[in-house]
Amino acid sequence: MTIQMVQRQHINTILNYADDKTDTALSPETLIGRSWKRCIEEFGLDPSRPRRPRIVTQQTLREHQDSVDEFLNVARAGVEQLYSRIANLGYVLLLTDHRGITVQYLGDRRVDQRFRKAGLYLGADWSEQYAGTCAVGTCIQEQQALTCHRVDHFDATHINLTCTSAPILDPKGNLLAVLDISAMDSPDAHSSQNFALHLTQLYARMIEDAYFLRRYRNQVIFRCDASREFVQVNGQYLFAIDDDGCVEAANTAGRSLMLNPNSDNNAGIRPNLASLFDCELRDIWSIPYDHDDQVKAFRHCVSGSTFFAALIQPRIKSPTHSSPAVQSNEDSVPQLDALAADDPVMRRTLGLAKRLRNRDVSLLILGETGTGKEVLASAIHASSHRSRRAFVAVNCAAIPESLIESELFGYVSGAFTGARPKGMRGLIQQADGGTLFLDEIGDMPLQLQTRLLRFLSEGEVLPVGASSPVKVNCRVIAATHQELGRLIEQGTFRADLYYRLNGATLRLPSLSRRADRQHVISRVLKKLIEEGELANVHIRADAMSALLAYAWPGNIRQLANALAFAEATCDNAEITVDDLPDECLGEQGLSVLKNNDEHLGSSPLLEALTKYHWNISEVARFYGVSRPTIYRWMQHQGVEHPRFSGKSKVGQ
Repeated sequence: MTIQMVQRQHINTILNYADDKTDTALSPETLIGRSWKRCIEEFGLDPSRPRRPRIVTQQTLREHQDSVDEFLNVARAGVEQLYSRIANLGYVLLLTDHRGITVQYLGDRRVDQRFRKAGLYLGADWSEQYAGTCAVGTCIQEQQALTCHRVDHFDATHINLTCTSAPILDPKGNLLAVLDISAMDSPDAHSSQNFALHLTQLYARMIEDAYFLRRYRNQVIFRCDASREFVQVNGQYLFAIDDDGCVEAANTAGRSLMLNPNSDNNAGIRPNLASLFDCELRDIWSIPYDHDDQVKAFRHCVSGSTFFAALIQPRIKSPTHSSPAVQSNEDSVPQLDALAADDPVMRRTLGLAKRLRNRDVSLLILGETGTGKEVLASAIHASSHRSRRAFVAVNCAAIPESLIESELFGYVSGAFTGARPKGMRGLIQQADGGTLFLDEIGDMPLQLQTRLLRFLSEGEVLPVGASSPVKVNCRVIAATHQELGRLIEQGTFRADLYYRLNGATLRLPSLSRRADRQHVISRVLKKLIEEGELANVHIRADAMSALLAYAWPGNIRQLANALAFAEATCDNAEITVDDLPDECLGEQGLSVLKNNDEHLGSSPLLEALTKYHWNISEVARFYGVSRPTIYRWMQHQGVEHPRFSGKSKVGQ
């Protein structure tokens, strides 16, 4: 079929589409369908009368270029880099202003005339009003990236073209320019341009962000990303902020995180970062000073997602930028600060704990088992004015129900059979002047809850068998992993006790949801070493990667056990991935282990064990692996040490 016949067929398709007589799958709801409808109904274009390319005069071109001169200076590097990637694929590159006039063009000079004849040239007008449905014009109308491939074009003379465009917006969200790559020849399949679309969108975003950074180079820019590793070099979300943390402008990605991204254009209302990311203003200004990598984690108020942020300081610093940037020393509480790095939930929890540590209001700590509720309670006590007196921890789930009353309230001499001759001061009395920590308060028997409530109300306890109460002044911190609201509905927990205990709630996130997992792992290891429970070891990178990837259903308590296991089995004071418990390896690690087992086979392993007289260290050196790996191979292959079985078992 000749090109003329194809063009006539295309013209008939559009005319039939306009008269609703076509059986094409293209509907008015599709992007191209909407464009065809505009061309006919709004712009009065006739598909049977194709238009020649419109190239504006040099004077008009200069006027268009001058209006975006600052932007062109910024965009030049990105445009040239993109063209270098596509030139040998037969594409040319166009950069147009918001009206569709091509203000920059890069192409092969050897075939310039062919592209100029098609309208792919400097000064060409690709607005939809003139050129009909095309990548640039339709991108301007729809404000979104698209590929206009061959017969998607309205003008029949363009059906051999494939064009891909992406919008570039200014910091206020208005269309600034359009980036386009086009080719004269391409495969018939629309999907052949998928990579071109992704590439064009990528460079449009890079150019847009570079222009944003240029425009606001004299202001503080809050830059964040879902990845801590990439935020410094390629942070996706950009916010220009003033000294009060108010957003003056944001890039396209940044506006997507704002509750009402266009409010600053409409009513002059500027959102504050502290309301977007569930933080305080000092959390923002302290980013460059709190961590070695100058990155801090924040939680988005609406989605709950964690973002990692860095600050780009202005090139011209005003005096006002020096004072709010540094967090005051009075906010530093070493006992609490040591519990977290930059996890936003933990930072909020610790911030509340700092403000309440010297108040005698009761606290309720909520969190899964093993998240460190007692550690937090102990840190609050150690940083408070009660730190010189006792911190008494009571696990309400560990004390037998028959003993918990006497353990808590104490008893007098002769109170019951088996009682100490001189009686006993209860745990509550032992906490006098200090802090009483009631762990797993949800497991406290209902009858005892009544007596605890009386103590909280009156500040005195009545030991078992005593005739008069004893005054006690202590701060009470309770904790539980249970949903107390559900227990109240079931009638197993008193509502009045709940409200008495819940002067303020502190929530601890699970380890798997913490953004500072690496800090937690390092802190737990350091503490175990300092307390003499582990030898002085360090964690190799492969082991750390496995620990960071694991879900930790048992939280920090499970982590401590895993580190103790790894320290006991590692060689040369270095914990490797082979030293970790199997549960920490994940499916991928276990798959590798299984493959190694199958490759090795049980007979060679048994032969090596026999040869080295079951010296596991020697066998490990023979295979070039760690001792835990040999133990795993033995376990997976059913090989038992003769010292434990009396004989070798293989495959049993």
